[in-house]
Amino acid sequence: MLNPMKLMKLKKAWETFTGNHPKFPKFIEAIQNKGLQEGTVIEIIVTTPAGENIGSNVKLTASDMALLSELKDLSM
Repeated sequence: MLNPMKLMKLKKAWETFTGNHPKFPKFIEAIQNKGLQEGTVIEIIVTTPAGENIGSNVKLTASDMALLSELKDLSM
């Protein structure tokens, strides 16, 4: 069961994050508007302060899509 107090704390943290990074929610919205589907590849590359790149990718499966749907239902 979800703890309502933790959800409130998470909501505040998300508001702070989006305040610090206002382009990120627009990026997420653009992805949602395109419609993620099974077979979509999501790639993430992180650059450390030292300049090292660390990357990975995932190809979405049917079970991934089910998880994303559940997470979308939790959106604040």
